[in-house]
Amino acid sequence: MSTIDIRAAADPEDFAAVRSLCLAYREDLRAHHPAAPALVSLFYPDPAYTDLLDALPGKHDAVLLATLGGAPVGCAMSQPLPDGSLEIKRVYVAPAARGYGLAQRLMEDLAARARAKGVPLLRLDTMKTLSAARRLYARLGFAERGPYQPVPEAALPHLCFYERPP
Repeated sequence: MSTIDIRAAADPEDFAAVRSLCLAYREDLRAHHPAAPALVSLFYPDPAYTDLLDALPGKHDAVLLATLGGAPVGCAMSQPLPDGSLEIKRVYVAPAARGYGLAQRLMEDLAARARAKGVPLLRLDTMKTLSAARRLYARLGFAERGPYQPVPEAALPHLCFYERPP
């Protein structure tokens, strides 16, 4: 089995790899479901999404990069919310690297970092049709809840929201 490494993105090469993975994530989301292109355009519009990625780490307190055999294959990040909780964002594993438990390891790493900082809650949202992600979040002890910040009304039927202590 190839070596798996998960680390905080730390240099321009790491951030370039995370940017590429986040762009692939957005394209995978667009292709995922007939309702997805409109949601992706709402939450990840050009050029705002590109600007966000170009500014990494930006407002994120953690930006993680997963490699498999040295090749970048996954990412995840978290950002503080005004109430002191952390929002998990852009957990993504490239299709060719799925099945190694990378998404779970990325999530566990973000949770450990949050615990070390004394963060009271982790929060996240995902599309209702992303069943593998929803199974992962349930397996990791995330409970469904309502929106934790303002969300456009048109998006609400397509999203679910989760939280748990770190």
